[in-house]
Amino acid sequence: MNMPQSFGTNSSHLHTSEDSIIYLAPTADTNKCWPIRPTLRNELDTFSVHFYVFFGPNISIPPDRAAVFAVNLMPVLDSGGVLNMELKLNMVRANLTVFGCLNHGMPLFLRENTSLKCESVAGFFLSVNTSTNITKLRIPYPQTGTWYLSLRSLCATEHGFEQCSNVTAEVYMRAYLTPCINDCGTYGQCKLLRTNNYLYAACECKAGWDGWGCTDNSEAYSYSFQLLSTLLLCLSNLMFVPPVAIAIRSHYLLEASVYIFTMFFSTFYHACDQPGIVVFCIMEYDVLQFCDFLGSLMSVWVTVIAMARLKSIIKQILYLLGAMSLSMALQLDRHGLWNLLGPSLFALGIMAVAWTVRTIRRRRCYPPTWKRWVFFLFPGTMIATSAVALYAFVETEENYFYIHSIWHMLIAGSVGFLLPPRAKPDAKVTPLKRRRGCGYQLCVNEHEELGLVDPGIISINSICTS
Repeated sequence: MNMPQSFGTNSSHLHTSEDSIIYLAPTADTNKCWPIRPTLRNELDTFSVHFYVFFGPNISIPPDRAAVFAVNLMPVLDSGGVLNMELKLNMVRANLTVFGCLNHGMPLFLRENTSLKCESVAGFFLSVNTSTNITKLRIPYPQTGTWYLSLRSLCATEHGFEQCSNVTAEVYMRAYLTPCINDCGTYGQCKLLRTNNYLYAACECKAGWDGWGCTDNSEAYSYSFQLLSTLLLCLSNLMFVPPVAIAIRSHYLLEASVYIFTMFFSTFYHACDQPGIVVFCIMEYDVLQFCDFLGSLMSVWVTVIAMARLKSIIKQILYLLGAMSLSMALQLDRHGLWNLLGPSLFALGIMAVAWTVRTIRRRRCYPPTWKRWVFFLFPGTMIATSAVALYAFVETEENYFYIHSIWHMLIAGSVGFLLPPRAKPDAKVTPLKRRRGCGYQLCVNEHEELGLVDPGIISINSICTS
């Protein structure tokens, strides 16, 4: 199925459905009908485009026979969305009821004075009366071809429904195509999907809601549950406070700024990413998501590079290259698993090479103290490995709110263990005692300033003794 043509933004594409509906007005012989051109109208509303195949005005239903309408849905162009049919009774009569039956492929003509029913055909039943003067029918992914709507007006009596005498029912009818039902409501999002070259629209429901239009609340999350999940996802980022304090105390100011960036944007991203009504967005969702993902990956990157204890200039270059590379990777695929594993493995490779070189030069294992291995590196590595395993293999949509919260706490806790201690300052090198007399450079500069000698033609000894 392809999307209905209503998804196009070019109005010139809409002329192909001008023949999409024919009014079959019943004559004295119900087997003969004549066409009347209806009114067409297009209403563009960003993604949720309403493409009207019929839009009023009122239609008249005679009392003695059924009125039949034919709605033609074009192949490919008018499929993949939702066919909406609305009827409204525009007259006041207590015992009048208009019955309708929408079926595909063949019209339903009735000659007997009975109510219109759809049991005998594969159709959809509609009815309007004074108490319920509006009825709506929605058919997801309608079959292309001709759909027939048969309408019959009958009056309620003591013996059931009978033919009304000299009463012509006035009904307002509207038929249109939309991508999704009611734009998927409050708890859903209308998305454009592609499967095997077929393009169609569907609702992605959230917060436990279900159904074609996300209207089934049988398994919906309660307000307290939504509030709890939001607080858990947001407040779990406070675990970055200890790593920030450790980084500042160890004079890792650049690393501390990355952790603060991650904590801030992760908190507000998850406050904006909630599926229910407990939502708070300080800026556009896409910006918050990008900053959250970038901050998470950069936190891993700068921590592992800091553990390598490289020269300052090399470390700064790697930080800059990592930020640019990760930004590019996130633009390509934000949800790819290798966006996390790739940079992590590359940084671990750099750290392994740096540690190996130090081990060879010093002829002993690096880091040299067993306490560093037992109380910091081993626990930090286990915590980080557990976090990656949860993120990659355990996290699902159903357990997202608490598994991802655990991910926040584990990845922040591992940083506190793995971040290396403050580097010891190099011993100050005492300057060599200056020799008695003047140095070569000093003497040359002195005579140059006085304009007494030419440094190119004078010897060192003569300069120093002059």
